[in-house]
This record gives sequence, C-alpha cells and structure tokens, in this order.
Amino acid sequence: MKLEYLALTAALATGIATAGAGRAQAVGCLSGAAAGAVAGHYAGHHAVLGAIGGCVAGHEIAKHREKKERMQETQTEQQTGYMSK
Repeated sequence: MKLEYLALTAALATGIATAGAGRAQAVGCLSGAAAGAVAGHYAGHHAVLGAIGGCVAGHEIAKHREKKERMQETQTEQQTGYMSK
C-alpha cells in the first residue's frame, strides 16, 4: 500500500514538473513535492496531497529566489557600469 502511494506521488510530481516549461519550475516543484510527500505521509498518510502542496510551494520559492538573483545582478550592473554576462 505504501509503495503504491510512493509510486503515485512520484508519477504525479514528475508529471507536474514536466508540464512546466522553465528550469526553476521543475527544480522547485520536484524538491517541494518530495518534501511535501514525506511530510504528508507522516501527517496522516496524505502523501499525494503533500506532494501537490509541496510542488506549488517549491515553485513559488524557486520563483522568488530567481527574482531576487536577477535584482541583485541588475544592481551590480548598475553599480559597476557593465554587464556580467
């Protein structure tokens, strides 16, 4: 029974991750889904729901991290007067 939930969770996380187009979406979704599945499992055998919630949360965290990195890069370019890439 547990193996079935684990397989379903992995398939769901992979499907959601591949549906997105960007690298940050896949990375955030996969890591969040893995953490959410474990947390959901220990919180009452809700691994699939945890994986879905973790995917959404992981995507948002990755998106905010990417935005912050872009802002820091822009500030560095403005301060130094040249582009780093």
